[in-house]
Amino acid sequence: MRLSLALATLLLLALPVAARAADADAPQPDKDGWYQLFNGKDLAGWKLSEENQESIRVEDGAIVTNGPVCHAFYDGPVEDHDFTNFQWKCEIMTKPNSNSGMYFHTKYQAQGWPKQGIEIQVNNTHGDPIKTGSLYRLKNVMNNSPAKDNEWFAQEVIVKGNHVTVKVNGKVVNEYEQPADLKREEGWEEAVIGSGTFALQAHDPGSEVRYRKVMVKPLP
Repeated sequence: MRLSLALATLLLLALPVAARAADADAPQPDKDGWYQLFNGKDLAGWKLSEENQESIRVEDGAIVTNGPVCHAFYDGPVEDHDFTNFQWKCEIMTKPNSNSGMYFHTKYQAQGWPKQGIEIQVNNTHGDPIKTGSLYRLKNVMNNSPAKDNEWFAQEVIVKGNHVTVKVNGKVVNEYEQPADLKREEGWEEAVIGSGTFALQAHDPGSEVRYRKVMVKPLP
């Protein structure tokens, strides 16, 4: 009886220590509430689609997308990679004639273009007239991009309920309110505001786009 009581006491005392250790290992935000989603070294916390995985790599502290279609989905511990309201931002550099995209409210997909969620376009000089800052095929920024190739720029996406704001270098370039009765065309039915994770896109072999300082601030 005494041995069992002593063992139980030891287990009880150990629980707070284990809990503290788990808390120490959990992602921690900075003083303003921002979490880092990319460590600058590798793709820890990200999951590549099964096709063309060589199209996405880490180089010089950035996620590089260059090659046939592939997507990197955030699969890490922050919010258990399921976000509803948030501020999401990163720094981006595009090479001339390059196309890519930042998806939100999406989910992992092994092949093809993500069917769920919304793409924020990354395209300064690619032939597609839908440019950086667009909510792709929902509310587009046409022909003239708010950013330039070969230099780092910041793109931020803010989602609160059905409202989306897109900023480039701190300036609002697009705002969108999803109507309650939105009906999307065939094949795009799931490309709506809801909840889910983030993804970065490798679009084609002629496109090279780099992402760094990928951060999120969950909102109520």
